Amino acid sequence: MTVVRSLVLFVLAAIAEIGGAWLIWQGVREHRGLLWIGAGVAALGLYGFAATLQPDAHFGRILAAYGGVFVAGSLAWGVVVDKFRPDRWDYAGAAICLVGVAVIMYAPRP
Repeated sequence: MTVVRSLVLFVLAAIAEIGGAWLIWQGVREHRGLLWIGAGVAALGLYGFAATLQPDAHFGRILAAYGGVFVAGSLAWGVVVDKFRPDRWDYAGAAICLVGVAVIMYAPRP
């Protein structure tokens, strides 16, 4: 159950961070205004809290592992929201990152 909780928190963190950055991008680059920017800032704040709920107590480990989730999540966000078409190297890189997440977070430790 701890691994499932951790994975759910990583997904929620990715949605909050990537979504927040996307909202700010839309507000600034696409001229959608301050409401979009404010929503993005709020979402980025939620991301910060999601990381604190991880079962592991080590900040460095959580953020290092989350980096891999961020990479894969960013590509997925691009596919769903911006109709981005990753190539095989994008998929390979994301897979390598997710293997790194699994090793960092869920490998047995002495």
